[in-house]
Amino acid sequence: MENDLGEGAVMLINKPLGWTSFDAVAKIRSSLFRKYGKRLKVGHAGTLDPLATGLLIICTGAYTKKISEFQDMEKEYEAVLKFGATRPSFDKETEIDATFPYSHITAEMLDRAARQFTGEIEQIPPVYSAIKIDGKRAYESARQGKEIEMQKRKITINLFEITRVELPDVHIRVICSKGTYIRSLARDFGAALNSGAYLESLKRTRIGSYNLKDALNVESI
Repeated sequence: MENDLGEGAVMLINKPLGWTSFDAVAKIRSSLFRKYGKRLKVGHAGTLDPLATGLLIICTGAYTKKISEFQDMEKEYEAVLKFGATRPSFDKETEIDATFPYSHITAEMLDRAARQFTGEIEQIPPVYSAIKIDGKRAYESARQGKEIEMQKRKITINLFEITRVELPDVHIRVICSKGTYIRSLARDFGAALNSGAYLESLKRTRIGSYNLKDALNVESI
């Protein structure tokens, strides 16, 4: 934790599974109100989905002006991809909508496909995301069953490493630019291997020079 919470500080939080990023912000804001007797500015730098865990940077007071700086920093993730099926949300938020074979996938095929997704690439964000379309969050429209057309975005994958293979599970480590959706990477990676895949689990381990090992859990804060 950097500096005094009341004046303005940067907190490294290990976001629990099932919490939204806003849940963590609300918890911190409530605790600060009890401590200082006044409402303080609190915000987070880089959203983590409820089904993701790991490093969340929360800023208070004057440090909320630095949020965009943190959002622009390089991110690192550890994830597990589940092959053989797809889901509309690209993760476990929604039910399986199609199944695919995966027994043909080899370690060599995985490594070759990973190289295809390294460098500057174009990616289509999930419809179940917080991106605003016509002033409305995409996930709100998706949950209402509305058709949404997401636009491609350029992102940079600096590292795509296969760390363990236990099909149908494939463990990966990714270092990437802001705006990267690991859920979309899972979907595209599955398609590149003539199969299907979705995000089984996701943990953010680093933002710039800030590391998950230095983070506190929400209850400790």
